[in-house]
Amino acid sequence: MKPARGFTLIELLVAIALLGLVALMSWRGLDAMARTQEQTRAHSAQLMALQAALAQWSADLDALLPLAHTVPLDWDGQVLRLTRRSLGAPDAGALVVAWTRRTVQGQDQWLRWQSAPVRTRGDWQQAWQQAAQWARNPGDAERRREVVLLPLADWRVFYYRGDAWSNPQSSPDTPPGDAPTVGTLIPDGVRLQLELPPGPGVAGPLVRDWANPLRGGGKS
Repeated sequence: MKPARGFTLIELLVAIALLGLVALMSWRGLDAMARTQEQTRAHSAQLMALQAALAQWSADLDALLPLAHTVPLDWDGQVLRLTRRSLGAPDAGALVVAWTRRTVQGQDQWLRWQSAPVRTRGDWQQAWQQAAQWARNPGDAERRREVVLLPLADWRVFYYRGDAWSNPQSSPDTPPGDAPTVGTLIPDGVRLQLELPPGPGVAGPLVRDWANPLRGGGKS
């Protein structure tokens, strides 16, 4: 009977090397899978945040409230302010809402601000001024009512008036001798142009048009 023959040192080294190679390939495969899943989660999260922000943007415009002695919609190149219906009971008052782009913790972000319900002209005027203050140099009181939506490299707003898209800061066309009324301050459409920063999710330019349901404007 022949004695049992063991593995030589060379055979053991070859086996160990093969095992190490298989382990390395498996680790790389798992690492690539984990990174792909993380990128997919980041992309999905950013897409959901973008969809929620655009839905809120449209909801604010749909709820525009043209009240006497107030401004329903105003864009000054930095902040868009609007007066809208409250979501509460009919006597809950109106809301002043503002949208802007501002640096938050070292990154440019798109933000939304909403006032408490306003029921008098004085309340509205105070909230309107507070919205402008919030967009430029907010204090703790203004920051408590803001929501950081998503990273944003740049944004622009256009109005559709007189069968053309134009700068909102230009005066609307009115008959000679007439002053703009609350109704004429709401355009036929509003175009939102966003520039999303590079990243794992949605990036680049994005355009969203809103049509005034009372006028049937907002041409694309």
